[in-house]
Amino acid sequence: MIDDEMIHDVPPSDESPAAPPAAETEAPLIDTREAEIEALTAQVAELKNAVLRERADQDNLRKRFEREKESALKYGSEKLVRDLLPVLDSLTLGLDAAKAHEAEGKQALEQFIAGSAMTLKLLLETLEKNGITEINPVGEKLDPERHQALSAIPSPDAEPNTILHVAQKGYLLNGRVIRAAQVIVADGAQKNPPQS
Repeated sequence: MIDDEMIHDVPPSDESPAAPPAAETEAPLIDTREAEIEALTAQVAELKNAVLRERADQDNLRKRFEREKESALKYGSEKLVRDLLPVLDSLTLGLDAAKAHEAEGKQALEQFIAGSAMTLKLLLETLEKNGITEINPVGEKLDPERHQALSAIPSPDAEPNTILHVAQKGYLLNGRVIRAAQVIVADGAQKNPPQS
């Protein structure tokens, strides 16, 4: 039988309970790191694919925009051309009728003039419908943005730089000058100098 004193006489051990070997504690840590690496590698691959898809989408969008721009430039005037075709038809019919009735003389000429006037009216309406308006500034002050003065002539009845005559009408496209009106203006010289 062991005596109580003997138990107390046994010197305490400095060793703590047995620690597991180092290889056993490193294994779960390595497994966790490998799983993290795999997850990050998969995430990088996924992000790389997303970037490639985004680049492809951007490239397709750019190409589509270029095609649409080219088409707009190539066929942008289609509406105007369609609207002008009746004017072309009217001119053709008028010329054919004038040639057919050429022998009738004055009456054929009058019919041709009337037909041409109607065709001109149709043309102006078509242009206006497409945003094109005339600049016909007789009586207005010269505006260098819209008018080009060809010459100035003395005019006792008009203020200086007032447009007296339009040599060639100008045109606006949706408010923008596409051709300035060529005009003749009143001279800035003094009107009828006082006589003594």
